Order: sequence, then structure tokens, then C-alpha cells
Amino acid sequence: MAEFILEIGIEEMPARFVPKLAEELAARFENLLAEAMIDFDCVDTYATPRRLTAHVAGLGLEQRSEQETVTGPPVRIAYDAEGNLTKAGQGFAKTQGVDEADLFTQKTEKGEYLAVTKNVGGGKSLDILPGICVHAVEAMTFPKKMHWGGYDFAFGRPIRWLLALLDDAVVKFSIENLTAGRVSHGHRVMGAGPWTIAHASEYFETMETKAKVILDPKRRKEIVVAEGNRLAAEVGGSIVWKESLLDEVANLVEWPVPILGNIDSMYLEVPREALLTSMQSHQKSFGVQGANGELLPHFLTTLNIVPQDEALVRKGWERVLKARLEDARFFWEADCRVEFQAWLDKLENVVFLGPLGSMGDKGRRLEKLCGSLARNLADAKEILPGELEAYAQSGRLAKADLVSEMVKEFDSLQGVMGGIYARRADKGEIVSSALYEQYLPAGPETPVPSSLSGALLSMADKADTLVGCFGLGKVPTGANDPFALRRCALGICRIIMDHGLDVNLGELVTFARQAYSEVRWKFDEDTSKAKLLEFFANRLRALFSGKGYETKVVDAAIGAGFENVRILEKRLKALAEFSQKDDFEQAVLTFKRAANIIRKQGDEAGQELTGNYDLEQLEDEQEKVLASTLEQTGTAFEDLWAADDFSGLFRMLGELRPFVDAFFDNVMVMCDDKALRLNRLNLLKALVNRLGRLADFNALQV
Repeated sequence: MAEFILEIGIEEMPARFVPKLAEELAARFENLLAEAMIDFDCVDTYATPRRLTAHVAGLGLEQRSEQETVTGPPVRIAYDAEGNLTKAGQGFAKTQGVDEADLFTQKTEKGEYLAVTKNVGGGKSLDILPGICVHAVEAMTFPKKMHWGGYDFAFGRPIRWLLALLDDAVVKFSIENLTAGRVSHGHRVMGAGPWTIAHASEYFETMETKAKVILDPKRRKEIVVAEGNRLAAEVGGSIVWKESLLDEVANLVEWPVPILGNIDSMYLEVPREALLTSMQSHQKSFGVQGANGELLPHFLTTLNIVPQDEALVRKGWERVLKARLEDARFFWEADCRVEFQAWLDKLENVVFLGPLGSMGDKGRRLEKLCGSLARNLADAKEILPGELEAYAQSGRLAKADLVSEMVKEFDSLQGVMGGIYARRADKGEIVSSALYEQYLPAGPETPVPSSLSGALLSMADKADTLVGCFGLGKVPTGANDPFALRRCALGICRIIMDHGLDVNLGELVTFARQAYSEVRWKFDEDTSKAKLLEFFANRLRALFSGKGYETKVVDAAIGAGFENVRILEKRLKALAEFSQKDDFEQAVLTFKRAANIIRKQGDEAGQELTGNYDLEQLEDEQEKVLASTLEQTGTAFEDLWAADDFSGLFRMLGELRPFVDAFFDNVMVMCDDKALRLNRLNLLKALVNRLGRLADFNALQV
């Protein structure tokens, strides 16, 4: 078994490209080697800003040898009446490179066909790898590709060298003007090279000890974290790590060297969020905090070189960061001199979305929506009468910080700065928390607002956007979702579930639509609402399926109603537990039978089925017992429903099933007596109505 190394040397690649390229290169090599029938133990890939490396361990020196049966034309076409090969048969033999004597007839379900058995594989890996390398390099994908030097080939950045070794042999292939060899280049300053690699096994040691390149991004990240923590501990603090920035920093360098810098204490008067954003977004640096969580006058940055004069380099970083922090301090002081009303006035001239008016209009709609939500949830969430105005005010002030100087400079702080300014202006905790958390959740992995006011404002904001876009026909299609409507819908559902809110999606959509005025809609309210609720159903289906629930169980739960998402989540969990019971399939068949009868016979009953039946008209013992059981369990069913005990409700269905089975075994529903038939159908309708509140049993394929 051999060892193979491919290195693609490039101009500096954007940090956001690097990790995905390593993953893609690994997948491509695994697939290409498997297709080429070359055995290998594992494929490991590494990426830095200046190189992509694939390392294949335990590579077979030859392809596997296998026998393959190839079928050709049907026998009736391959031979003539005298049994001689026709042109079709001769062509097949020639194409496969075999003699007529090697051909045989193979019987299949579709008839008899001419066939031949061939030996495939057995080629040398050294001869096959060049084609694999070329294909792997040319097939790499990038958000944007570029051409250079007048060549037709395009890549994420210009390729400067190619190294390809199978043990000590060069795997020769070319891309434009470059031919693969055994020469690599290292760190631009500390180990530029060129470095000649005699054997693939020497590659990693040469890269680290001579070329000064740490290939593994995980190791680069570990170095930054370990050294950063050590430096912070020396000044009595800890690093404010941000995972996404840490990944970015690790992919900006080939030889990470963290250093600690200092900032003037006067900048600590600026809110923590603004200081961290300034450090992180502009200088790719991390803040340092004390045990109490307050920022210390230090920052951590990562160099790509061991400096000859660390003090001089530190001073340069401090000077550059000072300019950024001075800007943040200026914006903070400027904003502190402005009243909220001044920002609200400016919002009248900020467009929200075309026909949907200004941000000022949106603020007034959010004021109505937040007020309505708070009033509806006042009893359940113990919102005091005197607090209702604060919930409404949070909607009115929600977008004020969009025209603040700080958010103009750091748009990622929208909402956050609004909350900080509201707290500073003594708007109260309800308002400040709502403004601070209004954009949460920002994605499937980010948390929902922790405060109730933040939850309601976030829901109102997202509902306003959804209703407006759907009313204008701006509905997501495929991967195209420019207004992040999928994220909005998913965010509303997550908030409802996390906070246990009894918010009806249909009512929320109606409230949001009614808050608009003087808009020329593309779709009327009913059409828009129907489309939007279907959109919510699809988001919920994807959400729960992603959590591991079976698709049929999710569909059955959603089919019974999804507008109360809190109830839906609990019903789904109970249904999933019920589906694991031994008698689940039989129970489903029983209840589906009742639902199918109502669905098929309901239109032919002569009048609408209401579920109201007459006990006096019941004749057979089994229908009387079923009716009596439904009557006796009705109150218990409602009590369990009110207590959110859906596991208990499904247990009740299990107890009810024998009576339903007995009914079907002994009672003729579709009897000749019209009155009796209608009464029995209404008895089943009462049963189906109860079942339908728990699940759509027709969606459960068993």
C-alpha cells in the first residue's frame, strides 16, 4: 500500500472559502478513487489560505481486477436466420474487443441478449491518478471563479504550483501552464522555499519544520485558543470568544501567533456590544473580559508570522484599532444626544418595502400587533394592565435605531443598540428587552428571545413582513428567498413553542393584515392567508422532520391542525410515542376505516353529518355500547385536552378501539333504513370528530 499527496498552491483564498474546499476535495477524491476501483484506507484533506492538500493513506498500487458482464443487442437482432452474427452482433463484439467465440446468450426478464464477460481493472494507480487529479481540480466549486494570465481555466484564485507524489514517484499531470512535480512553497516570509519533497511521507514534516505551515485548520484554531487563554489569564481576564470569528481567523493564517494588545480605558464607556463589534468586524480581534463580565482594556489579535519586534507590531495594531474605537465612541456620544422621537421622524423617509410604506408605517403596525398579542396573552402570561402600554410602545420604537449613527456603521447591531438606547432613556425593561431581542432567532441555530416582550415583538415583526410579502405575491420559490421569509416563519414557530404561547397562526396572520392600510395588494386577504398558512405548515413539517420524527407521523399531526403550534408540538410528541406501541398499526386501520366511511358516504347521506345522533334510534347492542362509551369518555377527553395530556388522550383511543372494532364487526352502517343509516353515520362522525382533533389517521400509511 502506498501514500499519495496532492497539493494545490494558490494565491490567498478568502477565509470563508477555505473549510468548504477541504470538505469538497475529500469527497471528490473518495468518489473518484472508488469509481476507478483503487482501494485506499482514508482520504484526509487540509486547507490554508495558500494551499489545498489531499492525503490518501493506504492507496493500492493497482486497480482491483473484476469480471464484468456486458449485455448487447437482443439475440433476435444479433443473429440472422442462419445463426450468423449480423452487423449489430459484429459491432458489439468489435466494441468490446472480443472474438465471436467469447460471446454468449444471457436470459433476462426482457428476453435473450448477446453478452460477453470481460476482465476489467488491474491498471497501475500511477497511470490512473493523473486523470483523477485533473478531474478533482477542475471540478472544484466556488461562489466566484476567476481567470488569470489569459488562460481558459478558472479557479477561486490563481494556481501557482502543483505537487503530486505517489510515494517517491511524481504523478504527472498538467493544468494550463503548470505541471505537477515534487516542489512546494511555504510561508511567504518564514519558510518561502522552494522545498523539494523526495517522498510523500516527508511532506507533513517538511511543511511544518521547514516551510512553517500548519496544514490542519483544527490545530491552528487550537493554537489560537490555547495561547489566547494563556495571555488573557496573565492580565486577569478571559477571551470573549466568538466561534465564527475564531474559524475565520484560523483560516486567515498559516502560522498563527496570537498577541495581546491594549486599548485606552476611556473607550470602555462605549457599550460592550459596540466595542466587540468594532474589534471583531474591522480588525478580526477578540475582546478580553474580567470575572464580572465587563470588558478589560485589552484585545487579542492573531498574526501570521513570528515578529522580530513584537512590541512594535503590537503598537501598530493598537494604533489601527484605536481609530476604529474612536469612531465607535463618536457614534455613541452622538446618538446619546438624540431623542427617540427624532429617530421616529426620520423613519418616515426610510422605505420598508415598496408598496408597504415606510419604516415609520411599520412601527405603527408593530405597535398595534404587539398591543393585540399582549392583551390576548395577558391572563396566561400574567401581564399586568399597566404593562400593556409598554408592550405596544416596544413595537412603535422597534425600528428607531436603524437611523442611529452606530447602526449606520455597524448594521449587525440593529435592535441591540435600540435596546441599549431605550434602557439609557429609561423606557423600562419591557421596552428595552423587546428592542434588544427583536431580531432573534436569526437562524435555526440561534436562540429565541428570552423575554416575553422580545418574543412578542419578534413575532409581530416577522408576521408583518410575511403578510406584506405574501400579499404582494413575493413568495419564496426554490432556493430563492430574498426576504428570508422561511426564517421568519420558522422563527415565529420556535418562539411559540419555546415560550409556550397560545397564539393561533391564523389569527396572527389576520391581525397583521388588518394592521395594514392603503396597500394595493396582489392577492385578496383570504387567498394570501391560505398561501401563508400552507407555507407555515411546510416550515413546521421540515422543522419536525429535522428533529427526527417520522414523516408520516408529522403529516398526521399537522393534518389534524397546526395553527396552534404549542398544541401541535405536544400532540406530535404523544403521537410519536403512540406509534411505537405494538397495536399501533391495528389501531390506525380501525380509525382509518371510520374516517374513510365518513369521507366516502358523507356526501351521499342526503344531509350534512353533524355528529349529533339519537340514542333512541340505536338498535344493535354494539352501537349502543359504542355510543355509551363516547358519552362516558367525553368529559374525560375534554379534561385531558385542557390539561395538555395528549399521551392520556391516545391511551384513551387505545381503550376505545375494541368498541369500535365490535361496532364494525356486528353493525351494518349502510343499511336500507335511511333514518337508521343516517343516525349510524352521525355516530361515526362523532367518533371521527374526536379522532380528528388528535391526528389525521388517513396520513398514517401502515
